[in-house]
This record gives sequence, C-alpha cells and structure tokens, in this order.
Amino acid sequence: MSIVVTGATGQLGRLVIDALLAAVPAESVAAVVRDKEKAADLAERGVELRIADYDRPETLAEAFGAGDRVLLVSANEVGRRVPQHTAVIDAAKAAGVAQLAYTGVLGGDEADFDLAAEHKVTERLILDSGLPYTFLRNGWYTENYTANLAPVLAHGAVVANAGEGRVASATRADYAAAAAAVLTGPAEEHLNRAYELSGDVSWSFAEYAAEVAAQSGQEITYSNVPAETHLAILTGAGVPAPFAEILVDVDRAVEHGALARRTDDLSRLIGRPTTPIAVTIKAALDVS
Repeated sequence: MSIVVTGATGQLGRLVIDALLAAVPAESVAAVVRDKEKAADLAERGVELRIADYDRPETLAEAFGAGDRVLLVSANEVGRRVPQHTAVIDAAKAAGVAQLAYTGVLGGDEADFDLAAEHKVTERLILDSGLPYTFLRNGWYTENYTANLAPVLAHGAVVANAGEGRVASATRADYAAAAAAVLTGPAEEHLNRAYELSGDVSWSFAEYAAEVAAQSGQEITYSNVPAETHLAILTGAGVPAPFAEILVDVDRAVEHGALARRTDDLSRLIGRPTTPIAVTIKAALDVS
C-alpha cells in the first residue's frame, strides 16, 4: 500500500509531498507525474515515481495499486477537467484503491460560480464510482492574490469587482497539510466525508490593500469597479479572455459571500491556526 499523489509536480502537489515526507517514510509515498525529469528531485528524496497522463487513460493503469490511498489533485486546465478526472477515477476503481481524496472547492454543491462546475461534476462521479472517498473542499489560496504583487505596487491599487465581499483564504501549505493529514491519519476517521476547508479569518479587499500598504510603505487603495470594467482591465493587461471571465465571475461570487465561509475543519486537521494573510503578504514582498 502506498500514499499516491497525482499532479505531484504542481504547486499544491509538491507541498503535499513535502507534508507527507515529514510524516511517513519516503518509500511509502508515490508521485504520479507526466514528466520524469521534472520530478527528479522527488525521486532523489526516495519518492516512487509513477509516470502517467490524465489525457492518456491507458497510462493510468499502472498508476495505482490495490489498497493505495490516493489524492487526486484537480487538474489545472479549466474546461478539460471532467474527462481528465474521469480517467483517474476509473483507474482508481479498477485498481481497488482504499481511499480517493479529491481537492474540490469550498461549498461543494452549493458553490454557484463558474469555476466550481467541474468540481461538482467530479464529486458526483466519485460518489457514483462507489470508491471510499474524502472530499477536500478547498477555499481560496491566499497566493492567488499575493503571488504577483508587482501590478498592485506599480499602480498603487488592488482592483476587483468584489464590492465589500470577504475571502476566508489560507495558504497552499495549509491546504497541503490538511491533505497529508487525511492521507496519513486513521482511514476510518476520514472516509466518506467532506471537509469544508477555509482560513480562520476572512478579509475584505479594502483590508488587503491596507495591509499591503502598511507592509510596503506605499499608498495602496482598493478600487472596486464594475464587472465589465474589470474584464476590460484584465484583457487589456494580456489575460486571455476566458480566464479573465473566470476571475471576474469569482469576484462576483466573493461579493455574494461564496468564499467567506469559515469552518474549523482546516485548522482542526492541521492542528494549528491557518496562516494569517499578513504573513503571506510579507513573504511575497520579501521576494518581490
């Protein structure tokens, strides 16, 4: 039996591997990756590499074994996730895995924004498969906002169409630690249940702008703009129109409270408070 992480060279997947290696021997961890060379550092740490591709279902036949505990990290190609996830689910069922954990989105079936649609379909496919499951419904990553502070600092503004909506975000490392806890803890505690994972504290964009200003020493304001204006700003800056539309729709969801939901699921699973946004902003400024 192995603990298997798909998408293991991605931003979240690598952090899950890190958290697993802090808890269990490397020989019990396997990484499903497309590119062996990209995962060479994982192999050097003792992680077993299983080469497979979401888009080539036949390659997934050897990715999982009977009794494996598997984390399906959601694919990052919006619009293609359902067939990709279906291929993983089918392979996991054929192999007889003991647990299939899936990184979905906060709110599950109640999430009413466009980006949630493929997650909801995937959860239904997992339920229909009959596999023992754990749904890790991740809220927003703080790094979605802090990863690229350059435009904020350059223009002195946080621009969004989120109104006074709030976001209960946490870091990728927080969510990765929760996934590792679910994969290494007693299976009976985590099977066939959903966790609503979010930060301990929610924040508004005005508060976010104020924190960036305080830490950077620059004047930063929050500019709340109509959705159409925000879309034009994003596409004008080179963001592809389909992705820009997703970002604008997420802000609409924020305004309506979809990402402000707070539970103690995340902090309880990781055994500590979630990372404050001020800490993540500092780390981003330190490398900017």
